[in-house]
Amino acid sequence: MADSVTGYIDQFDPPIQHKLLQLRKWILEEAPEAKESISYGMPAYKLNGPLVYFGAAKHHIGFYPTGEGIKAFQDSFEAAGLKYSKGAVQFPLDRALPEQLVRDIVRHRLQVCQSK
Repeated sequence: MADSVTGYIDQFDPPIQHKLLQLRKWILEEAPEAKESISYGMPAYKLNGPLVYFGAAKHHIGFYPTGEGIKAFQDSFEAAGLKYSKGAVQFPLDRALPEQLVRDIVRHRLQVCQSK
């Protein structure tokens, strides 16, 4: 198991690394004060509690903005044809990552976390 976000990303093939690095970049650009770590075996970002997590799977990248974040963006996920559950949304590996959606979710989660 990786003990750093860099170590986590480095264990994947270059095309997946590229997508994971994009997510990391967008998260840190939107929430530069967030603490980056490994939690539940995947990259985690926290600020007054959980902000977002992400992790690579066989056919998708899971993005975990907590149940609150999923609920807030459920309509956006449906409009984009993305699979989601109570706590995660799946970004298929054969599609470009939805940068604006990711940034919007991180900004939303940042507002929620900062209001605590």
